[in-house]
Amino acid sequence: MNAPALQGTVKLVALDVDGTLIDRDLVIRPRVRDAIARMQERGVAGCLVTGRMFSATLPFARELNITAPLICYQGAAVFDPTSGKVLRETPLANAVVLDLIENVGRDGLHLQLYANDEYYVEHDNEYAELYAALSRHRPVVVPSLRERFAGSDSTKAVIVAHEDAAAAYIPRVREICGDRAYITRSYPQFIEVLNPAVNKGEALRFVAATLGVEMESVLAIGDSWNDAPLLEASGFGVAMGSAPPELLAVAGATVGDVAHDGVADALERFVLR
Repeated sequence: MNAPALQGTVKLVALDVDGTLIDRDLVIRPRVRDAIARMQERGVAGCLVTGRMFSATLPFARELNITAPLICYQGAAVFDPTSGKVLRETPLANAVVLDLIENVGRDGLHLQLYANDEYYVEHDNEYAELYAALSRHRPVVVPSLRERFAGSDSTKAVIVAHEDAAAAYIPRVREICGDRAYITRSYPQFIEVLNPAVNKGEALRFVAATLGVEMESVLAIGDSWNDAPLLEASGFGVAMGSAPPELLAVAGATVGDVAHDGVADALERFVLR
């Protein structure tokens, strides 16, 4: 992935949200907001690509006047931000969902399941509170996930634990799911489990095709493990300075972290000159 002469060739910029567009304060910094506005004035579209739910993504799209489809749930669902219509959903199969409920619960970890842009938990504990603080969306607490998802798929599944415990549990999730799921991480505390047919890069191809944009004309910016498929699919990928080695290895360039306006750096270097 060699850096091309990008100015004038980028038609779409794909932006991860958490750790890229915003920090844990959930605020889009002024310089970043200004760079995105100038990008749009030049006719370059913006697309948000995130693990977030639609309801937790839409406020940022509205703040930035983004009208391109929103890629949510790590690519498992794509939404029209204007109408709220689901353009595509590829959920995690019910058999995998039920296996996760049985095994994660037995192993004593916190599991969240998603349907109709809500997330469901059995316990409103510190892990549910962590997710709620980041998403600004409260969980639906149910007596039994098994009963709630009996016969139902889940848009995705998320296991939440302390950072070291989450990292140590990934092999166990792979053992449970086998090749029936795509397993990735966004925040260090989250293990995200999705249909194996989807990821951020695959969903970006869908959106680019919808907009009539060739992938060679897409610039993508991300910061975490789950952004590797996003950067790999794009014409040019940019990693935030806080990115793990696995993402830096597939990036064509690196910019500052979110606290130092890395998105603005990328746009000014590769789109706005």
